[in-house]
Amino acid sequence: MKKINLVLLLLIAAFASCMQPQKSPDNSKIADIPLEEISINEIQFGYSQGDYTITELVGAYMQRIKEIDESGPQLNSIIIINPDALSLAAELDKELKEGKNRGPLHGIPIVLKDNIDTHDNMPTTAGSRALANSFPLKDSYVAKKLREAGAIILGKANLSEWANFRGELSSSGWSGVGGQTKNPYILSRNPCGSSSGSAVAVSANLTVLAIGTETNGSIVCPSNNNGIVGIKPTVGLLSRSGIIPISFTQDTPGPMARNLTDAVICLNAICGVDSSDAKTLAAKGNIKPDYAKYLKKNGLEGKRIGIYTDANGINFKVDKVYSEAIDMIKSLGAEVFEIGKLENAEVDNNSFKVMLYEYKDGLNNYFQSLGGDADIKSLEDLIEFNKSDSLELMYYNQKYLEMALEMGDLNSDDYKQALNKAMEGSRQNGIDRVMDSLNLDAIIAPTGGPAWQTDLVNGDNYQLGSSSPAAISGYPSITVPMGFIEELPVGITFFGREWSEDVLIEVAYAYENATNYRRQPNFMIE
Repeated sequence: MKKINLVLLLLIAAFASCMQPQKSPDNSKIADIPLEEISINEIQFGYSQGDYTITELVGAYMQRIKEIDESGPQLNSIIIINPDALSLAAELDKELKEGKNRGPLHGIPIVLKDNIDTHDNMPTTAGSRALANSFPLKDSYVAKKLREAGAIILGKANLSEWANFRGELSSSGWSGVGGQTKNPYILSRNPCGSSSGSAVAVSANLTVLAIGTETNGSIVCPSNNNGIVGIKPTVGLLSRSGIIPISFTQDTPGPMARNLTDAVICLNAICGVDSSDAKTLAAKGNIKPDYAKYLKKNGLEGKRIGIYTDANGINFKVDKVYSEAIDMIKSLGAEVFEIGKLENAEVDNNSFKVMLYEYKDGLNNYFQSLGGDADIKSLEDLIEFNKSDSLELMYYNQKYLEMALEMGDLNSDDYKQALNKAMEGSRQNGIDRVMDSLNLDAIIAPTGGPAWQTDLVNGDNYQLGSSSPAAISGYPSITVPMGFIEELPVGITFFGREWSEDVLIEVAYAYENATNYRRQPNFMIE
């Protein structure tokens, strides 16, 4: 399915490669580069010692993608490899030879979820065939910051189409452009979403880093299912300019990596105030100069941690792993306090209504940003395209797009009331209330259960999760590996107050450093 869907993209990539010839790296040398579980610091040491060049490292990743993602297990995590990746690598090699080093991301490969605009020879599709030939007119703010930091955008990652907010009975990790992404631990299991390809590519060592996006669970859930680290920052710490939207209130990009140190290095490079995204104006004075300084092995000592119990009793195997995590956190010097539910059905319902209103407004604005020659110019155009396409509605419908179309504009009293109720319920009467009453530094929760079987007929068999409190409030959360249930990883989430990334990094790193549960996947067949 993937090869059929990507004919146009591959032709574009081939044409771009012909127009800009790239010197291929030495295949005999790239085979010896130790890509598996390699960290940013190890790569930078390799560059400094002359063990390999940036071009050779990028070539090694491209070869691994071809062997594992496109062949072999066929993970389907990458929609397209950047046809300019080797040329960009050569330019960065030249800079290093001239003594110019842009910092820790210089020469580090990264993949972007394919709802993040890049102004290059790769389209930005949201996984939708409606945007298969859509080339944005400029880089997203995140892509621009990454390029400035010296990172190499290696390619675009598959995702749950339209960030999993298109319709009912969807299978996470499926898109009309990329097909179904597989879980690298057990191939028949689901990667979760919507940042499915981003998580799988990181976990399978097809890239060093990835950028995902989250509205509610789309960074932390795939991080859980694929045994990696995900940071969902405070909404406003990272710009959403040039990212195909769902919700102005809840959307945020975030880094995904195999360890928290790498994720924090990436976070440092991409946060900032962007005049094109009003949410980031509140970040003035709240952005820390260097989040890496909070990577402390003793970060849990003296901390007061809330134990979120709302997900308890759903899966006894998760309960056992979570109980062991709590014991570890206490042994590392934290004091713990049990807490219950942080939001109710009214908060969830108001959040959903806000998302529908903002989805309509955001998508129409995004389509306008693509210029007059764009094939899709409105939400109505998108809905009609899906109705006429042979594949898009094969497995599930587009009910959420149709519901969004029926909503009014953002000046309506209905929207404003829903927004106020969602914020009050999730913030003042939710996280803030509980944390203030117990003087908590952070709250922990199981991120999710083990990955379910992928099912394109019935959709996701989602069991448990804890993303909503931080997602609806727009507050930060970090997930790191918590252990395994048989051969499948599960994660633990640390979340807390607005702009508390520094505290969350401290406690999450202390736990990660003490446990080291991350384990490389083996592409098992069940």
